[in-house]
Amino acid sequence: MSAQGVQLHIGDNHVVMDNGIVKVYLAKPGGFVTRIQYNGVDNILEVLNQRDNRGYWDVVWSQEGSTGTTGTFERVVGTSFRVIVENEEQAEISFTRMWDPSLKGKLSPLNIDKRYVMLRNSAGFYSYAIFEHLKEWPAFNIPQIRIVLKLRKDRYHYMAVADNRQRFMPLPDDRLPGRGKELAPPEAVSLVNPIEPEFKGEVDDKYQYSCDNKDLKVHGWISSEKETEASMGFWVIIPSNEFRSGGPVKQNLTSHVGPISLAMFLSAHYAGEDLVLKLKPNEPWKKVFGPILVYLNTLSDDQDAPWLWEDAKDQMTKQVQSWPYDFPASEDYQKSDQRGSVCGTIRVRDRCQSDDYILAQGAYVGLAPPGDAGSWQRECKGYQFWTRTNEEGYFSINDIRSGDYNLYAWVPGFIGEYWNNVVLTITPGSEIDVGDIVYEPPRDGPTLWEIGIPDRSAAEFYVPDPNPMYINKLYVNHPDKFRQYGLWERYAELYLEEDLVYTVGVSDYGKDWFFAQVTRKKDDGTYQGTTWQIKFKLDNVVRGGAYKLRLALATANAAELQVRVNDPKQEPAVFTSGLIGNDNTIARHGIHGLYRLYSIDVGGGLLIKGDNTLYLTQAMATGPFEGIMYDYVRLESPQ
Repeated sequence: MSAQGVQLHIGDNHVVMDNGIVKVYLAKPGGFVTRIQYNGVDNILEVLNQRDNRGYWDVVWSQEGSTGTTGTFERVVGTSFRVIVENEEQAEISFTRMWDPSLKGKLSPLNIDKRYVMLRNSAGFYSYAIFEHLKEWPAFNIPQIRIVLKLRKDRYHYMAVADNRQRFMPLPDDRLPGRGKELAPPEAVSLVNPIEPEFKGEVDDKYQYSCDNKDLKVHGWISSEKETEASMGFWVIIPSNEFRSGGPVKQNLTSHVGPISLAMFLSAHYAGEDLVLKLKPNEPWKKVFGPILVYLNTLSDDQDAPWLWEDAKDQMTKQVQSWPYDFPASEDYQKSDQRGSVCGTIRVRDRCQSDDYILAQGAYVGLAPPGDAGSWQRECKGYQFWTRTNEEGYFSINDIRSGDYNLYAWVPGFIGEYWNNVVLTITPGSEIDVGDIVYEPPRDGPTLWEIGIPDRSAAEFYVPDPNPMYINKLYVNHPDKFRQYGLWERYAELYLEEDLVYTVGVSDYGKDWFFAQVTRKKDDGTYQGTTWQIKFKLDNVVRGGAYKLRLALATANAAELQVRVNDPKQEPAVFTSGLIGNDNTIARHGIHGLYRLYSIDVGGGLLIKGDNTLYLTQAMATGPFEGIMYDYVRLESPQ
């Protein structure tokens, strides 16, 4: 605690926010965070970097009609500074950048207002921004919006993303040629001659530290203790998911070697072009991103380093409970009294599982802009509000921004999506009770057999140990072993000549179903598609009946899935997905991306009494990263 109130010091080319605990220096009018003084340290940001390359907002954008997830990288440079609030309790300052047609092709066609807030007795500072695109401005695409904070590499060496995802990290120098060897994809580097020999032989890749939005609330770094100073923590706290795109299980980057910490607001990672924000001609758009909190802490004499992480988690909980904040001054940020709530109960009706309604325990329920079933996972222009049901299937979503929404849900243990096309209009103070909702998941007949668990992830399947040459020590004997590098290459090592064969009733999907259907690299360096077989017995066949195959995919990348029954050369195939997916989950060490569900008719005339074989072919094969991960496979008999 500090007796000092908040003070602003405004110079010709910088602004200082000071509350007696922390001092934050910002370039004026650019709005870059250039210096953070805390705990007697003159600057905890990387002093070796240029002033505009320490703490900044950035946006990646591209012209209308362009495809892919890349574009022009642009640090957001303010051109105008003003004080919004200045008193002893708080200060809020604004750095704006306005667009006009003379800037076409040079800057993203956006008005951007970057805000920084400091509160009394707060060990840190907040940042948020308002992005606006006017109707008459050019259409264009935005693949990425984020905050980047770069810390001193001579101080911050220990990174924490979750209780079980913490470690000492290599130095950025270890990734450079001579010390590191670039792998494929290039974000992955093998540390062949690191400065600290303990890292030799490991792989470093920022994507190994990705996290689902629902779990991504606090992450950061702990400094190494020095004779003259105790260890310090530097934390990015993201108190709400409402302003992040893609829903609760969208994955985003966290912290990584640099040392760097990010606050990702919009990204196409683990989703591809489906999550590129595309503004059409004559489309106005405005969105508030944040606030997020940069929180600092330090040890007292009787504490040890793990306390810094525990304290950061406690601070995160306080911030989440304080959301929506009451202090942001922008009228575009809605306070609690401008918001509403929705509650209700979800039950599942699946007559093949139960004659009674099934309580939808632990279901994900959300409000997102109006769309169609599952559109929330590709939505990136508006706001989303999610919760999980309790053991009775009850849910309550509070503090929803005013606006129009649809209600969406999905229930672990059941396939498919719940969606209600009724528009729910939230107004200030509104309380909407939607009552009892009944979700009827896709179902034609009883289950003949099933593989996996319908939970939108491939984590229950067999994940191999990594090649000893490509290990990240954090993920040895870890529940997230899928985050190890190069697991796609293990498939061909396990299945040397023949592809995977799974026998229903004999095989165990935890041991015998590889987590990803990937390509196979041939001796000449080219790749070929793979065909997996599911062998199953039928005691009898309804010849004129329609059997139903349910294929739920956890992710797909540049893949084509073909299904054949009892004839591997059957033409045409019973089903083909066509080219699907840009998730890039395999290359980025994930276990899920965008969810896809295919319901495929299998005529009884294709099946025989006794032994049957289902052939699943992933046909695309130009490199190592095409492929799919299954969530769940089920065959249903006719009604």
